[in-house]
Amino acid sequence: MSRRRSRKADGSEQLLLVLAALVIAGCVIAAIVDFVRAHPWVPVVLVLVAGGAVALWVVGRQRAARWERVRLQGLRYALAQLDALHYRQFEHAVRDLMQRDGCADAVQVGGAGDNGADVKATDPYGRRWVIQCKHRKSGLAGAAVGSPDLQVLNGTGRPVHGGDVVVLVTNGRFSKPALEFARSQHLHLVDRTTLGTWASGSKPLWELLRAVPPPRRPLSG
Repeated sequence: MSRRRSRKADGSEQLLLVLAALVIAGCVIAAIVDFVRAHPWVPVVLVLVAGGAVALWVVGRQRAARWERVRLQGLRYALAQLDALHYRQFEHAVRDLMQRDGCADAVQVGGAGDNGADVKATDPYGRRWVIQCKHRKSGLAGAAVGSPDLQVLNGTGRPVHGGDVVVLVTNGRFSKPALEFARSQHLHLVDRTTLGTWASGSKPLWELLRAVPPPRRPLSG
């Protein structure tokens, strides 16, 4: 019996709390309505303020986008800067360079389950680029990129990612077997020298590589 009475008491208290909350809410709403009736200009001011805030937000976004385009157009990296990056930052740097070159959809995709691709992009000629990045903290003094890395990229770059141009970029060097494998499989290699030219200049990567596939479409604009 005591448990039933306790439950009834709890239910009554909850009901009273709900009713009290409804009464308070009703009083607040009535007060707001009375205030708006007495001061009809207030909603107009609030709408104008909200509209101004939205307009400022839009202008800010547009300005940030313009600054980003300016940044990308003048983007330059020295090899020492690239050497100092974390390998994930190196992937982002490669993505940014592709964007600078006109690949608006360039994206960093490296990570678990990336299937050998760290950056993907479509150039202004419609060619799909699939890029794997190998960063070496010690640059040329670091371990050479070998053929096993290229074999992974070769197995996924075209069949999995649909790449027209399959590239491996490093701030280091490639082993002789890697050079031979890349040549036999029509893979493109960007070693430290080519990377330095690309990152510090304004030429797009496709103007620095040999035997790049022909354009899929004419250059727009």
